[in-house]
Amino acid sequence: MAHTLLLKIITPDAIIHEEEVDQVSLPTSEGEITILPEHVPLITLIGKGDIVATKNGEHIPFLVMEGFARIDGMTVTVMADTAQHIDTITSAEIIAAAEQRAIDLRHQKEHEEDVDFEHFESSLEKEMLVAKLGNKWKTRNYRK
Repeated sequence: MAHTLLLKIITPDAIIHEEEVDQVSLPTSEGEITILPEHVPLITLIGKGDIVATKNGEHIPFLVMEGFARIDGMTVTVMADTAQHIDTITSAEIIAAAEQRAIDLRHQKEHEEDVDFEHFESSLEKEMLVAKLGNKWKTRNYRK
């Protein structure tokens, strides 16, 4: 019986993370699920949120912006539009900047003639999620 599984987090630009872990929690389109070694095969849509891997009792959190995951029992492969380690967004300056960008985007929406609606919603959602997850993880212990 296997006691670990391989987690791969991939974006169009790079392999963000690849490591043997004890378990992985994923934000799916239907809610959060936790994958343990020897999980049944599954393909699922990934929603916006945080992927949290656990290894030796330590949390390893990542921000993810939509994609899908393939689970085959021994490997969890996440393919996402955007993903990054939480450590890259937990400093107060980055959180404040994300909050300010979200405020600026909302203000821009008030002047509709200047708004690129194609990108407005996704930009606003990403900045709000960065601020939310940054605040969530800035007071918790996790592996950097």
